[in-house]
This record gives sequence, structure tokens and C-alpha cells, in this order.
Amino acid sequence: MKIGFIGLGSMGAAIAANLIESGHEVHVFNRTPARAERLREAGARVAASPAGAARSADVVFTMVADDAAHTAVTFGEAGIATTLKPGGVHISMSTISVATAQDHATKYREAGLGFVSAPVFGRPDAAAARKLFIMAAGADEHLKVAVPLLEGLGQSVGIVGSDPSQANLVKLIGNFMLSVIIETLGEACAVAGKAGLDPMHLVELLTSANFNAAPYKIYGPLIASQRFQPPGFALPLGQKDNRLMLAAAESLGVPLPLASLVHDRFLTLRSQGLGAESDWSAVALCALSDAGLNKQQPGA
Repeated sequence: MKIGFIGLGSMGAAIAANLIESGHEVHVFNRTPARAERLREAGARVAASPAGAARSADVVFTMVADDAAHTAVTFGEAGIATTLKPGGVHISMSTISVATAQDHATKYREAGLGFVSAPVFGRPDAAAARKLFIMAAGADEHLKVAVPLLEGLGQSVGIVGSDPSQANLVKLIGNFMLSVIIETLGEACAVAGKAGLDPMHLVELLTSANFNAAPYKIYGPLIASQRFQPPGFALPLGQKDNRLMLAAAESLGVPLPLASLVHDRFLTLRSQGLGAESDWSAVALCALSDAGLNKQQPGA
């Protein structure tokens, strides 16, 4: 299959590499051309624009950072929609707002093009190992094209429904829940540390009991050791997703006290100088700092 792929950050590059490995003809684009070189060596063709990557493609994937980037590569002057052939399908794996997903789905439908939202749960190592958890939503005829491809990129594909934006909502809800786990781990490690109990030992004990789920096993050791670099999921991206979750909830009239707490945690860290060099699990530093246990010096 001829596939376009736009967005070659740590997640996108890993996914695109797997599509190449699966035997597809993959045309890639990234705003920073150097990121495409490793994929060129693996067999990808490098396009000069999103439109170039989408030209004559059966399917185009996007994995970009935010709503603005997604809109630009999709409907910009040299965007995907300008060259995607009739019947082509755009599979958006980006974490974008519900409102933007709704807008894009409407525009694609009016143009006679397919749009599937397929955001993912998993970090770059999971993407490389084809172990992502993928949430997909779109019209049945578009899912029939997308799902076989997605099944080759992850360990499961959950079908959310026919409205693409619903998959984005599920993704935002999931990241909200993960952010709360990060906060609770920070608070738990703060209590343990103040009591003289090694936080890493606490995490080992709990993840060997009834907290043996992946989020605790992934984030627990990072927080206990205060090891937040290099990032698997950058702090500003986590902050963006928190903001999108709060906006979606507000539009539905749903208060989210815990998301509001995490929102303030993000603001605190950003005001202290933490940014894209840190993993979003650094949110736990706030609880540790409140307890006098922060080994790091934000902004130093």
C-alpha cells in the first residue's frame, strides 16, 4: 500500500519505520528534514511537504504535537487535503482536541475524503515494539481500511465508534487518568520518604501486589528515583493534554477537580523552568518538593 506519514518525532518515526518494515511504500515528511534521514536509509521516500507525502497515497498518517500543527499539515497551503486522492483516508494518531477532530472530520466528509482518529497509549519503546494500545473511531468504510494497518502497529485496537472525535476524547480521558496516577505516586513517595522508607522499595512492594499495572510499573521507578530525563513523553505535551481535557469537560459542564490540581502542578513546574527536556512524570516533583524531598533544582 502507498502510505504518507507526517510527523517524525520519537513516536512518529518508530511507527513509520514499522510501516516500512511491513513492506509498504512510505512517503514521509517532517518540518525538520534531518529527522527523515534515518527513514530514508530504511527505504522511505522523503517528501518536501505534507501535500507531497499525501499525493496519490491510499492512506496518510499524522503524528504531530498539537492542534495548530495538525491543522497546518492538514489544511495548510501545502496540506494533506490538497492532494489526498478521492477515497483516500487520513489516519490521525495525534492527541488533538475534541473540537479540532470534529472540525477536521466535517471538512473531510464534505470533501469526500476519509478521516479516522486513532490516538495511542504507549511510549516510544512501545511504538517501536508494536505494543501500542490504539483507540480508533470513524465511519465503517474508513475503519475497514485503517484497522488492518493499525493492528500491525499495536497490541490492540479499540473501536470507539463512528465519530472520530470520540477517540480523541477517550485518549484525553486516559491521559487525565495517567496524570492523576503520577500525582498519587508523587504523594505516596513523599510520605514514604519522610517516614524513612525508601521510595523505590515502596514502588517495588506495591507493583508486586495489587498495583502491578503498567502505569505504576513505568512511572513508579521514575518518580521514586526522580529520573525525569530523557523524556518519554515531554512535560509540555502532558500540559497540553491536561488543558484539552479541561476544555472538553468544561464544554460538557463537567467539573474535574483532580485535573485542575494537575493543571496547577504543570504551571508550577513550567514557572520553575522545566520544559521539553523533562518527562511529564516530573509532575510528581511538586509533591516531593512540598515534602522537602526534591533532589532536583528546577530552573538551575
